[in-house]
Amino acid sequence: MNQQIYWHTTVKMPDDLSLAPIPAKADVVVIGGGYTGLSAARTLAKRGVKVVVLEAETIGWGASSRNGGMTLTGLKVSMQSVIKKHGRELAKELFQCSLDSVSTVEEIVKEENINCGFARTGHLLAANKPKHYEALKDEVDFMAKEFNHQVHLVPPKDLLSEIGTDIYHGALVDDLSAGLNPAQFVAGLAGAAEKAGAILCAKARVTKIRRSQNRFIIETERGSLTAESVFVATSGYTGNFVKKLQRKIIPIGSFIIATEKLSDELAHELSPKNRMIFDYKHYLNYFRLWDNRLIFGGRAAFFPENENTISQSGEILRREMIQVYPQLKDVKVEFVWGGTLDFAFDMMTHVGEMNGMYYALGYAGHGVAMGTHLGKTVAEAMLNGNIKGHPFSKFDFPNAPLGLYDGRPWFLPFAGMWHKFLDWAE
Repeated sequence: MNQQIYWHTTVKMPDDLSLAPIPAKADVVVIGGGYTGLSAARTLAKRGVKVVVLEAETIGWGASSRNGGMTLTGLKVSMQSVIKKHGRELAKELFQCSLDSVSTVEEIVKEENINCGFARTGHLLAANKPKHYEALKDEVDFMAKEFNHQVHLVPPKDLLSEIGTDIYHGALVDDLSAGLNPAQFVAGLAGAAEKAGAILCAKARVTKIRRSQNRFIIETERGSLTAESVFVATSGYTGNFVKKLQRKIIPIGSFIIATEKLSDELAHELSPKNRMIFDYKHYLNYFRLWDNRLIFGGRAAFFPENENTISQSGEILRREMIQVYPQLKDVKVEFVWGGTLDFAFDMMTHVGEMNGMYYALGYAGHGVAMGTHLGKTVAEAMLNGNIKGHPFSKFDFPNAPLGLYDGRPWFLPFAGMWHKFLDWAE
């Protein structure tokens, strides 16, 4: 397997972007050159704001060009749990945000003419156990009753019409979810932000932020600048320049393999309707087709990506893939790569303002749509002075239990073992 991001072979990434000089001042500095930061920059620039994006690596370098391209409705946490914890009214606002987030991606793709294969092919949640399928039956009624949102079941006897395997015990389909090529989308979003007037500065890792009177001074590895406002959009790569936020976010590795190109017949057999597919496990797998390749990902290792975790994860994911699709046992896996997700301790997404800095963090694997949408809506809230009215700002952003976390996730091996135990116990 090549340790290479397959998506990067399908588009010219902005990784050779000339290092734009960092201007002396801006109205808004956005930290992070992924979906959230670029969407915010586009929105702000279109409103006449002088905005500078500071990216530690190259534009689109992180999870925004490394993910599975699943543009999903819903949140990481089940809506039943959200209602129990936050009440019906807020739960409905949050779920509507998830629907709006897919629409936001669709609108940007159309408005900016981004060629990224966006298509609402829906998602398929596969039941690993019979009791999972029973829970999905309740989910259909619950979503219709509480959110007027229609999803439907696929009983075990009909599963081959959706997925070419017999290891699952039924599934649930949401037709509003979509898929795209994530690298093509983030590259297009970068171009759209620049076209709107945003200044994108790569290789500009932020090292320190401080206040001086009514402005921020932002120091980077390539120089410093001042700004009236700062928007932190760093997700799983949040650094210690904003320690209070870093301590609220757990960086978790997610890894993906991509097969060689499959025949049309085999590709159709694996996923007849080209759904975004993921399973019910705690240690979940997710997979879909792109250009007749199977893109297969999962939490093969919880630690963020490095040469060792990527290599080990490639072998684990290949075994998982063959368990799901035995017909792929002789198919070559050509690519393996990893990225880093951002999880909050309550597994919810969070928006807000802290010490005068705005943020949107904690996508927990739902960042393609939600990151793009929150970049836009938090930017709008900054302009309107109404961040507290944003649905994702209306509940607490928790710290680690007992404060036993300084931004270095020492507990990830234990978290991985716990999730494996839960799957075993079920």
